[in-house]
Amino acid sequence: PAVTGFLHLGGLRTALYNYIFAKKHQGTFILRVEDTDQARVVPGAAEGIEDMLDWAGIPPDESPRRGGSFGPYRQSHRLDLYRRASDVLLERGAAYRCFCTAQRLELLKKEALRSQQTPRYDNRCRHLTPTEVSEKLSQGLDWVVRFRLEKGVEPFEDLVYGWNKHEVADVEGDPVILKGDGFPTYHLANVVDDHHMGISHVLRGTEWLTSTSKHLLLYKAFGWDPPQFGHLPLLLNKDGGKLSKRQGDIFLERFARDGYLPEALLDIITNCGSGFTEKQMGRTLEELISQFEIGRITTHSALLDLEMLPEFNRIHLTRHIESEGLRRKLIRELQLLVEHVYGDQQVDREVLEEEYVERVLLLRKGHISFLKNLVSSDYSYLWVRPSVSREQLQTISAEVDEIGKLVLGLMTRQAAALKVEELNKDLRSLQKQTKETKYSSMMQLLRLVLSGQQHGPSVAEMMVTLGPREVCGRVHRALSS
Repeated sequence: PAVTGFLHLGGLRTALYNYIFAKKHQGTFILRVEDTDQARVVPGAAEGIEDMLDWAGIPPDESPRRGGSFGPYRQSHRLDLYRRASDVLLERGAAYRCFCTAQRLELLKKEALRSQQTPRYDNRCRHLTPTEVSEKLSQGLDWVVRFRLEKGVEPFEDLVYGWNKHEVADVEGDPVILKGDGFPTYHLANVVDDHHMGISHVLRGTEWLTSTSKHLLLYKAFGWDPPQFGHLPLLLNKDGGKLSKRQGDIFLERFARDGYLPEALLDIITNCGSGFTEKQMGRTLEELISQFEIGRITTHSALLDLEMLPEFNRIHLTRHIESEGLRRKLIRELQLLVEHVYGDQQVDREVLEEEYVERVLLLRKGHISFLKNLVSSDYSYLWVRPSVSREQLQTISAEVDEIGKLVLGLMTRQAAALKVEELNKDLRSLQKQTKETKYSSMMQLLRLVLSGQQHGPSVAEMMVTLGPREVCGRVHRALSS
């Protein structure tokens, strides 16, 4: 990736397809940072990209941070290699020095636009004689190196788009491969690096498909065998528009901050794309690797419906809760969230006990899309004891004391592990022992006693979550208030 910003969903998708392809074929997934356009480099972006790949669970095997046998992995640290490569092309006549000024190039561009043509370099310096080149060099004129584009490119077989070829010499001028500041352009740097790093396969965005013929001409000029290329279709909004980078809408940091699980993002960006026999929500990374077939990637743009992302997150959060190992991590995260959100309300330390927090997670499994849902106001009763007066309860039923005593008796008998289904039956039986309170009114009253709220999970589920001791404590408080 270019380090002109932070990792977004499109970049994650490209990285993910490279990762699962490499792992499926027992290969090596390499992160090489393109930072040769120094004016556009964002400080910290390279580190941020690697941080987010680690967060997403698809860490590179070789990278600037991890190192490897073919480093350095930042192109700005490989300038000697590119200079030597451009010298080879100059010696072979496959490239030439261009002395055209920025002003002349700007005039060419304006002229082309005025005559409604695509701007392109007119290859003027291609025709300079060796004597003219020496003369300009002796004058100390600035220069860049351009690659000679030749007609008659050979077709290549793309892993996604099939047979392709683009007569680049017919539609564009000779491209700059080494700039005046000694930095290469993408075209030279990636060809040189892929060769020297022994890259076998390159999966990249479809915007590079038309440049591939140009890159293959460079491989030919060096006498090198190219890797195999696969170009991935665009990732678009569900309406076919570009993903919005405004306000950081699609950057991974935002999703991580908002409580999304990385597995949900990996799942949705492969689900909306292709490469698999069928669409299926809830795939794990291991399943993505085992089921992936590059020949199944279609050439249609992938339409991403981000409104579905909370549902993907719910599925993966449920799986995390069900897994004992992953659940331990969620328990720690939820304990921290409770302290952060309700700490100033003097949270009883008992509600932070692992057993209690685990019970909350298991009972709300499948009902929540985010861990943070459990610290919303709807669930405040789990962490802070409600304050309810006898007067409030008596507006619902005059049999407050009788109902309270019946529930206390039930809790004493049910001191063992409570079950929601059994409690529902027991509560029905209790209501029959009242004189005039309807079942719905009794549930309304108990809900208020237990949570201080009029909505939420079933009363039986509240009782199971809170446990017999806490239920009895809340009933006693309500009766004595």
